[in-house]
Amino acid sequence: MRWTIETRVPENSFDYFEKTLITPNGFREYDVRWLLGKEINPNGFVVLGKAYGTLVREALGESNVVVGHDFRMYSQDLSRSFIVGLLSAGMHVVDIGLSLSPMLYFAQHRFGFRGGAEITASHNENGWTGIKLANGLSSTLGPDGILQFRKIVEGGVFATGRGEYESYDGLFDDYRADLRQRPLARKLKVLVAAGNGGAGRFAPPVLRDLGCEVVELDTEPDWYFRKCNPNPEDMKFLHGMSRATVEHHADVGFGLDGDGDRLGVVDDQGREVFSDKMGLLVARWICPKAPGRPVVIDVKGTGLYYEDPILKQAGAEIVTWKTGHSYIKAKVAETNAVAGFEKSGHWFFNAPFGRGYDDGVLSAVQTLRMLAEQSQSLSGMIDALPRTWQSPTLEPQCADDVKYKVVDTVAAQYQNDFATGVRIAGMAIRDIILINGVRFRLEDDSWGLVRASSNRPSLVVVAEARKSRDQLYEIVDQIKARLAATGLIGGYDQDMPAR
Repeated sequence: MRWTIETRVPENSFDYFEKTLITPNGFREYDVRWLLGKEINPNGFVVLGKAYGTLVREALGESNVVVGHDFRMYSQDLSRSFIVGLLSAGMHVVDIGLSLSPMLYFAQHRFGFRGGAEITASHNENGWTGIKLANGLSSTLGPDGILQFRKIVEGGVFATGRGEYESYDGLFDDYRADLRQRPLARKLKVLVAAGNGGAGRFAPPVLRDLGCEVVELDTEPDWYFRKCNPNPEDMKFLHGMSRATVEHHADVGFGLDGDGDRLGVVDDQGREVFSDKMGLLVARWICPKAPGRPVVIDVKGTGLYYEDPILKQAGAEIVTWKTGHSYIKAKVAETNAVAGFEKSGHWFFNAPFGRGYDDGVLSAVQTLRMLAEQSQSLSGMIDALPRTWQSPTLEPQCADDVKYKVVDTVAAQYQNDFATGVRIAGMAIRDIILINGVRFRLEDDSWGLVRASSNRPSLVVVAEARKSRDQLYEIVDQIKARLAATGLIGGYDQDMPAR
């Protein structure tokens, strides 16, 4: 049967068009992502559409879905395959076409649809594809929802009906008007970098609407991403932003990932400001405007949140939670937090500052509003924070079928170190957090983290030192040595900066 799922179908074959390829490894914690051709084919997206239509009908009690896609050579075709599946499940589909993930979430609110799907592999390299699947307004599928979706896909029993298709071409105009609201308190010069991805189409006009002078870097489309992968955690991407921000004497530099839900920042001196510290500055700005409400951070976030005097004065409890846009989004809603911040650049603004979902363009807008109200430069605001030394996010290769086992092994080793008084970078371990991998905190509040990546075959390593750059390297080197000893780790996606 054409729609019977296979886990191996040769590329460049008749079978590629006559069979359905979906490998099980693509069903991840809160996303679904595959390598196109090797792990999924267009027929697979038809089946995914049938399954999501079934899920929306059964779990959400609706028959409406809004669908968009990111800027990749193959995303439009896969979106159409997915829509065919939805229509066969009897769904009413509103197709918004080329879009950012936050535009998809906005469209759900715009149309009142609890169902929504953005065909995107987010920041993954070219060749990857996937879908961000809504579970209601300002909510995406978490682990339980992904498991339910997978069971429907693999069970092969789908809802049927005669769906309706509608194309909506005015979504960007609606989204742009929603973000415009009022001009900035003062004019700012802004660099916007998009890595030749889809954000280059949408972000610059929004910032110009606010009265900014906008300098564009790599905003022209190139779906081969020949310069660099549009990823705000990629140091090559950040370094390009840094040079251009200094060259153009901009007040701030912004970089957005391929589907526009994450933001990277460099200051007016061209220094990369990791998104957890940038989030801390924004939290200091908004928490006094909404006192008594929590702030959610992920386990990769800087330890400065816990001791910040402005957040304490505003009565902002710091809630530490699992890394991942679905996790933080849900925790922000559950706790009625004013905002949530991930080191990866996902920021979640709750009412009255946003609708609770991650939106890199809105994050840029809120950052600009903060800067426009300050007499200080961004670099001055950063320098006023207590100094720490942070690693970039490092991702060593580790196969999907062993990565969680590796993390469990390393976590047990750090727990034993804690119990026996082993010292790391000359410091004993003060405590350990195990909600998402293992994060160990040392006596001086320096820390290191190892967790499994939720959306690719790799681990995630992050560290922060309180004393010096050398201390940071000692912590990272210790983690790297421990991982290497497992014999299950491949190369790293990027290196630590030179000492």
